Amino acid sequence: MQHTYDVQITWTGSRSVGTTSYTSYDRDHTIVIVGKPEIPGSSDIAFRGNARRYSPEEMLVASLSACHMLWYLHLCADNGIVVLAYEDHASGKMTEDGERGAFEEVVLHPSVSISAESSRQKAIALHEEAHRRCYIANSVKFPVRNIADVRGAT
Repeated sequence: MQHTYDVQITWTGSRSVGTTSYTSYDRDHTIVIVGKPEIPGSSDIAFRGNARRYSPEEMLVASLSACHMLWYLHLCADNGIVVLAYEDHASGKMTEDGERGAFEEVVLHPSVSISAESSRQKAIALHEEAHRRCYIANSVKFPVRNIADVRGAT
């Protein structure tokens, strides 16, 4: 089965002079997906971006985190694990080397609370299965690790 995702990016940072020089324009843009709220984007602040807008690098880390979470919740529901709360503080490390940059890794730190009736051991094991199934993690060439904390059951 194949899925298609259509996204429109519109650059909004021309300042009426365009790219007459590297410093003449803003990196601001708007991400539009039909029927959904717009997402304000820019480059990372290290690359002359707007700190109040989302950078592609942040959104890549967020996509990995969200994909893992959604698979994890799905697997927990299928396996009788009742998740009461889920939070992740994910971080990505990117290195620049001359003209190129690349992510070295992303580390997810999901913190999960489960019901007392749920198996903590199974809840921990399902993080590995969620990682194995995450479409986004399967699509990147750098390692995605997860260091999970599961609380609530004994």
